Amino acid sequence: MQIKAIEKTNLVELVEQKILNLVRKNNLSVGDSLPGELELTEGLGVSRSVVREALSRLRMLGLLESRKKRGMVIAEPDVFGGCKQIMDAAFLNEQTQQNLCEMRLTLELGFSDLLFLRKTDKDLDELENIVNRQAKSRTEQTRVKLDIEFHQKLYHIARNDLLLRFQGLLEPFFREAVKREEKNGHRKGEISHRDLWEELRNGTPDSFRKKMREHLQPHFDRLVKNQGPGDRT
Repeated sequence: MQIKAIEKTNLVELVEQKILNLVRKNNLSVGDSLPGELELTEGLGVSRSVVREALSRLRMLGLLESRKKRGMVIAEPDVFGGCKQIMDAAFLNEQTQQNLCEMRLTLELGFSDLLFLRKTDKDLDELENIVNRQAKSRTEQTRVKLDIEFHQKLYHIARNDLLLRFQGLLEPFFREAVKREEKNGHRKGEISHRDLWEELRNGTPDSFRKKMREHLQPHFDRLVKNQGPGDRT
């Protein structure tokens, strides 16, 4: 039987996977302790420095944390913790930024049920206030600001922490897209923010979803227009 030696460059990654498999196999959960470094070193047949580096990398990912007198324990990772630093236009090409804007559009078409489940009278009043201020706005800068504020408020109404945080990561890219559209004089959707507010107050999840689709129609029209023939299925 031929056994292929482990490549030294991949050793730490392999130890990481072994540790993660150990967690899964033993049904460990948040707060449970891992075996100590010495036990892992002997059990995995690698050097202590390799185990330490693997543990350090898992800790940086938020999967482990060090506890006094307990060593490494299983931690609940911050789902978007590592995304904030890389969600920067300086490091993402134009296509990736476009993909992020498309994700934002998709999210806003999908959270109608959450809005109707969790909306309050106070939410509707605050949303109406944004609509009224937008109607009185006199500058492009103010209109863009209130446009974004309206959509941000919808995410707050949904009251899903992960959805809200993800929206926060996407918001800078969506903000730039809105500014470009305003500057280029692109047409607005036939359904206004006031229409959406009234639908949220008196309508149903399905009717609101339909209105939101009509509100976002110009965005989708531009996607079709910018899609090259070779990209279409």
